[in-house]
Amino acid sequence: MFLLIGFTGCSTKDNSKVANMQMKEKQLSYTNKNHVLDNNDNFSPDDQYLCYDTRGTIFDNNIGNSKTIEKIEISTGTETVLYQPESITGEEPAPGVGAVSWHPFDDRAIFIHGPDLDEVKARGYYGITNRTGVEVSTDGKGVITKVDKRDVVTDRPTTPGAQRGGTHRHEYSRDGRRIGFTYDDHLNSKYDRTIGYMEINSSAPTGYSHYFAVILKPAEKDKSKPGEIEKASGDSWVDPDGTMRAFVGKVRAENGVDYQTDLFVADIPVSVDITTAFSGNGNKYPEPPAGIKIRRLTYSGKVGGIVRGSFDGKLIAYLSPDDKGIEQVFVINAQDVELASGETVQAQQLSAFHSDASALRWHPKKNWVFAISNGNMAVICAEPGQDYGKAMMLTADENERSHLVVSHDGNSLAYTMTRNSEGENHAKEFKQIFVLELDWNEIQESIK
Repeated sequence: MFLLIGFTGCSTKDNSKVANMQMKEKQLSYTNKNHVLDNNDNFSPDDQYLCYDTRGTIFDNNIGNSKTIEKIEISTGTETVLYQPESITGEEPAPGVGAVSWHPFDDRAIFIHGPDLDEVKARGYYGITNRTGVEVSTDGKGVITKVDKRDVVTDRPTTPGAQRGGTHRHEYSRDGRRIGFTYDDHLNSKYDRTIGYMEINSSAPTGYSHYFAVILKPAEKDKSKPGEIEKASGDSWVDPDGTMRAFVGKVRAENGVDYQTDLFVADIPVSVDITTAFSGNGNKYPEPPAGIKIRRLTYSGKVGGIVRGSFDGKLIAYLSPDDKGIEQVFVINAQDVELASGETVQAQQLSAFHSDASALRWHPKKNWVFAISNGNMAVICAEPGQDYGKAMMLTADENERSHLVVSHDGNSLAYTMTRNSEGENHAKEFKQIFVLELDWNEIQESIK
């Protein structure tokens, strides 16, 4: 049952027709290396630069073989290396640097960092349970800040505020106060991936800026009861203050045998004291701090992708198949809204693409959702009114676009496409960055 409460004024007429409009697209990078945006927050606060990693340039696409964190100036295409550690390449690489995100208002960016070469003997090579978050200054001076401490000893309790494996896909809350991430534990393989967050805290481990905590302790793999979550991923901040983190939970179905993937929200009030978290020990998995509440928003069992919160934190967009099996954009109220009848507000299907949608992102100031479908960029109206659900294809060709990111002013999209290398040898292809400039007057006029 689809109830329109919470979307007051939305039209119920069929808006499934997708219009086409060509926006101005330009290739930004040309150098013979990969430029990977990785669906993160890659625009600088002033929208003048994009940050990226270079995985796949050498050997394979493993982040462990990514050599540099870089930025590119949008007006000129000038590239600057922000960080380049000594490294080794191959099936067993180190350290591995990638998945970079820019701070929402400071001149720094956070990225994954595996073991330095002088740590490999003790820690091993790059892996999903062997990495931390590191910040680098974005002015080109290469100033490094170690964010989360990794502590995998088993003969004593884990250092309070430290993690015991690997953090990944670091994302600043829009106020910059918290960092969210996915987490894989090294010491206890009975548990699958989960999610966590960090804050600057005076009790953080010595030499590190942030205090680590898991948001959710999952049920042990293959031992969950109906309704229990075994894995959490696809997460992102919902609201500007970082008090809601939405995620996709792999949850045991009511029959006790099958699994479903559904949308959940972790409520993390500002008042939560992160130091009340249990960091774990050799036998016990970490526990979240007191005061976090987990809410389940959907029961369809087919939620996927990275879920995204709207600019004001009121709505969440996610991917799920329609009755034809095509991945579409769905939108749901971020809060539990209960009606007088005892029913709750349900999700609405926003898009009606003819091929799978992917790479959801919200406009930073309006209720519009961007997505990729059939390799092309699209925008969908999620504003209440007669245009709700109308979509516009912003490109229309045979190219395959990926890694969509949105500028802070909402007037530009950046993404990657594969192109042949420059120079005499065109045999190798590289991921290059493209920017699409949006004319909102034209979009809004054409969608009427």
